[in-house]
Amino acid sequence: MTRFDRDGPTVYRPAEDSGLLAEAAVAAAHGRVLEVGTGSGWVAERIADERGLRVVGSDYNPHAAREARERGVEAVVGDLLDPFRNDAFDTVCFNPPYLPTDPDNEWDDWMERALSGGESGRELIEPFLADVGRVLAPGGTVLLLVSSLTGYEAVLALVEEAGFDHAVAVEESFPFETLTVLRLDRRV
Repeated sequence: MTRFDRDGPTVYRPAEDSGLLAEAAVAAAHGRVLEVGTGSGWVAERIADERGLRVVGSDYNPHAAREARERGVEAVVGDLLDPFRNDAFDTVCFNPPYLPTDPDNEWDDWMERALSGGESGRELIEPFLADVGRVLAPGGTVLLLVSSLTGYEAVLALVEEAGFDHAVAVEESFPFETLTVLRLDRRV
């Protein structure tokens, strides 16, 4: 069920980026799985259904967490990784809001939060990468969707700064951007 506020939907609908993250996650997810920014819970539901894994979803948007729960996904309302304890997950998936947005053009509603990555497109990627190592169990994997619109090389620099090796799990080009799901593993 799509939820709406006064001016439109309140929960991000699965699109090309969601499909790409789901494809990578179904292939690589293992153990205890967290999907940060779960939105409708569509990706988490696919991982659970196709891999038989327990998946927890989190989202800052209470409408999204409710919709994910309606899909059967255990979902909590929370800011990125704040609700979770150290070493809690073997796989962490994230399709962050990544569209670069001029602050003067932001409209401050739930869909804006689901889409806008701030001026650089990396506003949520930076704190996510700074903290994801804390919730990741030894031998764990991070699957991070990155758009060419966010400055791919800048994201790779953040990945390396956070202490992860990276490889392309899956990638697809569109007329307006290239979407890449990076597989991140801690450097040993």
